[in-house]
Amino acid sequence: MGAGESATRKVSFGLDEDDRVRVLHGVKLSEDVLQRMRDQAGSPGAQAPPPESHREGPGTQPGPTAAELREELRRRYEREHALVQEELARIARQEREAGREELSAAVRRERAQAREDAEKSRQLAKQLDKKEAELKRLAVFYKEQLTLLEKKNLEYYKLASEQYQEAAAKAEAHIKSRSTTPVCADLQAQILNCYRENQGQTLCCSSLAKEYMQCIDAAKKSLLVNRG
Repeated sequence: MGAGESATRKVSFGLDEDDRVRVLHGVKLSEDVLQRMRDQAGSPGAQAPPPESHREGPGTQPGPTAAELREELRRRYEREHALVQEELARIARQEREAGREELSAAVRRERAQAREDAEKSRQLAKQLDKKEAELKRLAVFYKEQLTLLEKKNLEYYKLASEQYQEAAAKAEAHIKSRSTTPVCADLQAQILNCYRENQGQTLCCSSLAKEYMQCIDAAKKSLLVNRG
């Protein structure tokens, strides 16, 4: 509890059946203060005089007057009021000290939490910097690899194009060097004419077809002999 609560506490005082000051409500007095109040109330000078109805006869010494009694009660009230105020001040001091201790503990906790959060932030910043550096390194590596692949593809394309041009030139030279004279050209013409003249009657041209096949076989044998 804080010190502000003690500043607003209200204490009421009154007289009990023995005309002694008592606290009606508002504060709980410590045993030390209560004992001091009891000691003052039990001292010989603090005893109340007997009522006037029990006073002794004319030969006895007269008791205190009403004004003296009121003065005595006033002094007693002031003493007990001072004790209560002292107790209230002590409670207020305790509450302020407890409030300061609680506030200090809260401040220490907040500072510790702030330091922990700051340390976590630094660690995360380091991790992010490390990740960023790694990503940059990978980006440079992949760029280099892509450049190498493009260079190799260009070299392969040039090599394949050169090989294709060379192979095409060789094939063209080889094809041009061969003879393209038709074989059995006269028989081909006769067979075509026969088929045109005898449509649907292929047997009429069978003799020419047989002669044409013999001519082809003879040409193949001659070609093999010449190559051998």
